[in-house]
Amino acid sequence: MNAFIFPGQGAQFVGMGLDIYQKYPLAQELFEQANTILGFSITDMMFEGTAEGLKETKVTQPAIFLHSVILSKVMGDTFKPDMVAGHSLGEFSALVANGVLDFEDGLKLVSQRALAMQKACEIQSGTMAAVLGLEDAVVEKICEETDGTVVAANYNCPGQLVISGEFSAVEKACELLKDAGARRALMLPVGGAFHSPLMEPAREELAAAIENTSFKEALCPIYQNVTTNATSNSNEIKENLIAQLTAPVKWTQSVQNMIHDGATLFTEVGPGKVLQGLMRKINRESETAGVTLD
Repeated sequence: MNAFIFPGQGAQFVGMGLDIYQKYPLAQELFEQANTILGFSITDMMFEGTAEGLKETKVTQPAIFLHSVILSKVMGDTFKPDMVAGHSLGEFSALVANGVLDFEDGLKLVSQRALAMQKACEIQSGTMAAVLGLEDAVVEKICEETDGTVVAANYNCPGQLVISGEFSAVEKACELLKDAGARRALMLPVGGAFHSPLMEPAREELAAAIENTSFKEALCPIYQNVTTNATSNSNEIKENLIAQLTAPVKWTQSVQNMIHDGATLFTEVGPGKVLQGLMRKINRESETAGVTLD
């Protein structure tokens, strides 16, 4: 069975999407439509901007979403998923590709999400750290025992977990994690404490936008970050999308459930190869690929 997976923040690079813009009239049309919807030229920032400018949350998230969604659309008949999943932001790309959201609504929600997250970061600053070489349960226990707000945020693959929260709590947890035998506990250069309770203001703002958006039944099941289980129910999908901002991204568990349910080929749709790298660490026997266009 074919699983299509969509990357999240961190997969961006300058020049992303330019090849499909130049080659496919449909891509050009959708990119120009995106410029109008967003009210600024995101194509300029994607195709010839700076790496620094592309790192801004309000730019990064729509940029990755556009690259992934437009790529899925120009694939035509070769985009035939039996199941889909997306890593954090990638869940929105998966939902547009899967027929749950239309292009314009998906882009508007992603833009609102990015702005709401940026605002939440300004209200209460925080950070994230990557922890390598420890069992998930050990990391979770140390987070629970650390003073302040710090939680497990991204279960990326076995032995790689990202924690998120207040600066002082994340720093303290990193010290304790190293003492517990972590190979690395490395502070990440991110703008805030994503997928933690510090994102509550953004969750509330996004909830209102999602509730006012039309969601259709999915073409095939989506495995969402919050529950890790397959669903095609539009109400469940909405609830999980809202919860996602303050809940952890259970990527390892989602992929394992997809494999259990019959996925044999995982195709990453979007910029870079981040998810293909994680796939090899989650299950070496599963076949992985990127999108190849004629």
